Amino acid sequence: MKSSAFALFLGLAAQARPALLPLPQPAAASEAPVAIRVGAGGDLQAALDRAKAGDVIELASGASFTGNFVLPAKSGNRYSILRTAATSGLPDASGRIDPSHSGKLARIQSPNSTPALRTAPGAHHWRLMLLEIGPNGSASSDIVTLGDATTAQAGDAMPHDLVVDRCYIHGDPARGQKRGIALNSASTIVTGSYISDIKSTSQDAQAIAGWSGPGPYLIENNYLEASGENFMLGGALPAVNGLVPSDVVFRRNLVSRPLSWRSQDWSVKNLFELKNARRVLVEGNLFENHWVDAQPGYAIVFTPRGERGAAPWATVEDVTFRFNIIRNVAAGFNLLARDDSGASGTMRRVRIADNLITKVDRGEWGGNGNFMQIGEGPSEIVVEHNTILQTNNLLSVYGGSRDAPSTGERFVFRNNIARHNANGVIGQSIALGTDTINAYFPGAVFLRNVLAGGRSSRYPADNLFPEMDSFTQQFVNYTGGDYRLKGGSEFRRGATDGADLGVNFIELARAVGARGREWLGLGS
Repeated sequence: MKSSAFALFLGLAAQARPALLPLPQPAAASEAPVAIRVGAGGDLQAALDRAKAGDVIELASGASFTGNFVLPAKSGNRYSILRTAATSGLPDASGRIDPSHSGKLARIQSPNSTPALRTAPGAHHWRLMLLEIGPNGSASSDIVTLGDATTAQAGDAMPHDLVVDRCYIHGDPARGQKRGIALNSASTIVTGSYISDIKSTSQDAQAIAGWSGPGPYLIENNYLEASGENFMLGGALPAVNGLVPSDVVFRRNLVSRPLSWRSQDWSVKNLFELKNARRVLVEGNLFENHWVDAQPGYAIVFTPRGERGAAPWATVEDVTFRFNIIRNVAAGFNLLARDDSGASGTMRRVRIADNLITKVDRGEWGGNGNFMQIGEGPSEIVVEHNTILQTNNLLSVYGGSRDAPSTGERFVFRNNIARHNANGVIGQSIALGTDTINAYFPGAVFLRNVLAGGRSSRYPADNLFPEMDSFTQQFVNYTGGDYRLKGGSEFRRGATDGADLGVNFIELARAVGARGREWLGLGS
């Protein structure tokens, strides 16, 4: 299924930290950095301009710096660091910052609608470390911009080799903020950071969003909170013709929003969206708390957008979404083959595997309670080894007409555990089960799935249809939310590959790490 380029990318991504984006290492003794100290009231921009490759700008702990600061271009390929001076009591490189650390951090803040921190054309090898970056004077702007998404910062002037490391970036609790980080650079890492109160009542708001940078990107071990899309790639016209953000690793992030927002007027859309992206690995994350508001309620959205035909090359392809937890959402995945408002590329080669998807509940969160919607025939979609507990349809499919439906080639749906509910797998104006599968996915592989409460006569052979009472007894504690299979479960070793049906809990726990094991109720 995978292209050779994507296979190589997954090999890199399987490492503890991808080789394509290593974190900067300490300087050798012969390259000892110069410390530039800036106290409260000091001239931060002068310090940024003065710094040479490898220098460290140390801001006084607890001090505030107000302005619109620019990371300049400079020669050399050693990282210059902008950080809080005193690091005692702050998380180490493997940790994550959070609001409780605020009083110990130096704070940077914009007084107006211009970002607090932004890159100059060609800026590179900058590391922002252990900083608080507060809301702008205007809630309708970005807090940090890495690349400005114009031709002025394209080509050789594209900012690159940038790191946002353990930074607390937040909007105003009452007014919100449009965007935490505008990610339009090359070779960029965001790690150990906490981005919150990114919310709006009148426009899309994103914790991190990029549309005009080539990548690669590593987004790891962050808390991302936003009302519109917590993380998004694409959604606007790139400054570079033919650009597709590529080689993205999105790993071990908590992607959420406060439940208190439900009673407020923030414009909520989804948790994770790809509109223009290639070679993306989404692994070991928790996605939670998503309800119907400005969109129908799908938590994860893959929909190529050609910007009404202005970017016909836009695509979503070579995506692996594995070992994630999705919970407390109105609906699961929305996969659309192509832009329905203008020319675009076609979605292809998406693998959704070994995920735990629970509490997909239309009664609690609104929406339709579907696990997945597939539209207009994307090709080479593989859905396997997932444990899915949803209150409505398993697959809802649409596109074309009843007599000539849009078809997707090489569709695979196997080794999943799910509830069937009333309609299971159903297409637009087509009978559920085998009729829908044959109409929309001719030649599909549909094997060894558990469709609890469904009828075997409506589906291809070699699937399981237990009654709901029997189904719930296969898990360690179904009502208590422990969805590991019991030792004697009939779903053990029942998959086409000889493994257990559903998610591989051992690998899932390994992928989500210590925090994730707590999410699973397995302790740290």
